Amino acid sequence: MVASCKDQLKQVAICLQRSPCVMIERHKPKECIANPELSKDLPDLCKAQLATFLECKRGIVDMSKRIRGNGTLSTGKYDEQYRKLCEGDFNPKEEMKKLQSLDSTHKR
Repeated sequence: MVASCKDQLKQVAICLQRSPCVMIERHKPKECIANPELSKDLPDLCKAQLATFLECKRGIVDMSKRIRGNGTLSTGKYDEQYRKLCEGDFNPKEEMKKLQSLDSTHKR
């Protein structure tokens, strides 16, 4: 994968892992995105991050961005947080609170 989209991908993955669709209803993240009934209940923050990731992926094949570049390279900012969520090393209640605080801040 192109290095410039790794951070966006990890942001989407972290947000989806924290979402009620995955955390409470126990659906797979792919199901939460693909199923229209489940995707309408995703937090706005996750939808915005998914749109950013998809825009980054579109930029990879956009010829006008081939010379300028698609964006900044991956910073590794979300690597540790992503690793903990993947390994199950987290407190679900704490993660839900983080998502709710981020989502309410995003709406303002």
